[in-house]
Amino acid sequence: MTVRLSLYQKAEHELYKLDRSVKAKFYDFSHRFRENPHSNGLQLKALKGDSQIFSARIDDSYRALLTRTGTDERGDENWLIIAVRHRRDVYEQLSVAINRVSGEIEFVDLSVVGASALRRAGIQLVPAEPDTAGAQAAEPPTPLAASSVDEAPAAAAPPLLAAHSPHLLRELGVAESLIDVALTLTDTADLDRLVAGAPLLSQDILYGLAAGMSPDEVRVEITDAVASPEHIDLADFGAALARTTVTTVDEALQKVLETGDFQAWKVFLHPSQARLVNHAYNGPARVSGGPGTGKTIVALHRIHHLLQQLKPGRDKPILLTTFTKNLAADLNARLSELVDDPALLARVDITHIDELAYKVITENALSGRNKRRIDDRTALNELRTVLNELGQQGSWEPEFLLDEWEQVILGQAVTTRADYFQTRRAGRGHPLTRPERAAIWNILDRFATGLDSKGIETWGQAAERAARYEMERAARIQARRAYKDQVGGRDLIHRDAEATPIDLKHRYQHVVVDEAQDLRAAHWKMLRAMVAPGDNDMFIAGDTHQRVYDNHVSLSSLGINVRGRSARLSLSYRTTKEILTQALSVMSGETYDDLDEGTDTLAGYRSVLHGPVPDLHGYTTWEDELDGLATTLRTWSDELAARDDGTGRDTRGLIAVAVPDRDKVSQVIYHLATKAGLGYAQLTSDGPRGDGAIHVGTMPRFKGLEYQRLVIVGANDRLVPRMEAIERYRTEDPARYRRELRKARSMLFVAATRARDALTITWHGNPSPFLTKTVTEPVQRGQ
Repeated sequence: MTVRLSLYQKAEHELYKLDRSVKAKFYDFSHRFRENPHSNGLQLKALKGDSQIFSARIDDSYRALLTRTGTDERGDENWLIIAVRHRRDVYEQLSVAINRVSGEIEFVDLSVVGASALRRAGIQLVPAEPDTAGAQAAEPPTPLAASSVDEAPAAAAPPLLAAHSPHLLRELGVAESLIDVALTLTDTADLDRLVAGAPLLSQDILYGLAAGMSPDEVRVEITDAVASPEHIDLADFGAALARTTVTTVDEALQKVLETGDFQAWKVFLHPSQARLVNHAYNGPARVSGGPGTGKTIVALHRIHHLLQQLKPGRDKPILLTTFTKNLAADLNARLSELVDDPALLARVDITHIDELAYKVITENALSGRNKRRIDDRTALNELRTVLNELGQQGSWEPEFLLDEWEQVILGQAVTTRADYFQTRRAGRGHPLTRPERAAIWNILDRFATGLDSKGIETWGQAAERAARYEMERAARIQARRAYKDQVGGRDLIHRDAEATPIDLKHRYQHVVVDEAQDLRAAHWKMLRAMVAPGDNDMFIAGDTHQRVYDNHVSLSSLGINVRGRSARLSLSYRTTKEILTQALSVMSGETYDDLDEGTDTLAGYRSVLHGPVPDLHGYTTWEDELDGLATTLRTWSDELAARDDGTGRDTRGLIAVAVPDRDKVSQVIYHLATKAGLGYAQLTSDGPRGDGAIHVGTMPRFKGLEYQRLVIVGANDRLVPRMEAIERYRTEDPARYRRELRKARSMLFVAATRARDALTITWHGNPSPFLTKTVTEPVQRGQ
């Protein structure tokens, strides 16, 4: 008899944490179990508390916990490994069941709950294998095994979920065996322990209710997102297995487990996210959410799903685009981990948005008519020259004029002076009279003429030109289709012979966008024109709280209607609760749009991970701060390099330093290389440059990236925000002043939420006003 063996996701994560020798024994066990699960050496037996759970022997100390999930069409047994743990941590009160809402298999372990909470619920844990020989001295006892040493009785306090009934928790989808315990919990520490071992759906529901979400909000945001459309038979484990995320136990899995869990997290998919990935949308869809909630992972899995629906071919019908080159490279690497078929992966066009615009321009521009694109600094210099030539120095700030050019004239495709007089300038703050608009139009018209004469253009101009070309192409395609309908659907052989191939169909069948909040209006016009409106045409992932550029758009006004097809993720899988608390304090009091003329919120944004509280402290001087940075980095490098078995670990890409500006980046790099003796790699638009272990870059460079440990340096009141540059706007242009503050908050928020396990924020002088926790005295050199 042969057996098909699968691995429950929680068991997979338990395996990551085990010693390499135990992993090797687990794979030997898996081989023997597949050959004959009932052999004497495996000692397969059902637990007394739940006959659906079986214990099997891996070695003298470790056990695999399994449940039978039916037989396949050939009559072979299917088994699911739901836990891998030390025999002293196996209790009779473990349970496995099918969730009545999602239809998935759920494993519940109450041993992680505090003893006082269990006592209030009337639950006494009984070890499945009592140690009659006594506990080994080298092994610390399980907290709940020593029931004689109990916690002091807690002061009377109302339960956290006192306002909710067992029926409600059951209806929302909390695992049955957790309900009684959940309703007795009186503090968040007990709740944290309970959800640490709870199924993901139960985690989300209980945290949501405890955080103040109403039952209706939980139902809409959490329960409905994972509810199975099928009838659920609570006894049919075979059908439930098909709805449950599992991994087949094979050699490929063995290699993944041996690499550690940080890389595996990058392609982890939560069941509620799977609903978004696999759904059939009748138009554009959008997913939003705070950092670490899995937006990018959802986008990558969405591409994987779309690839599986494609007809055979060698074209590139799917576009994956994002804002910068280094983000595109990261997406390419992560999608390669997810899609193991090179031929399938080759059918995805992965490119950053400006590269895509340049491709369109190159295809359409006449020979020799391509222009060189210039950055904002060069554009500002060109504007200063125009102001000097017109004798209007001091009349208008070049920065204001460039924003007006990018946000209003290019952003709304304004082509004439008369149109500019009528154009809405929502969010620009500084109201303009008709004479002022006339003066600005003359300046910017002269500016555009000058750029054209030099054969150069801004990135905003390039995006607008690409959008125009692509919209003209879409119009020709639509005209061809309308004519074909008019003539009764006949083949247009003669008409098509005169057309270029690009006029016969849109570039892509599906467009997927990551970091959507930073795209210009012209980018969206170009993307909308690249794919025919219809089912599953566009999938958009972004978070306006992470916007670090002033590209404010309304998707619906650009022909991208996501209403009714939007979802918000609220659970962070990357950032610990402690880091998240600090990051959210940075955003306190600000309001952000949702890309569609509404407001977005981080309400309910939370984490189930725990770690050290972020380390925030100041220094007297910049040199002192750099010395402190070097000390922190050395400590972290030593800790991450050490393995349990005494061998070394490659720490490249695990630690990073985020800096407010490019000048400070150079100073950090110089200090690390010449004074601290630490290797570095600088984050550039092309990705990390250098082979050092520690990544260093400006805050915007960290968008879309994540690190196990991260330091933010230079977070003082002169750099975050750059008050010297924006203070004059406080009275002259309050709207712009608020925008600059919001942008600085977002940059600090983005940087802080790149850290997974540990975060340190330092400054010299006075701390940034966005930091709510400071030290009383600055740290001086040598302390």
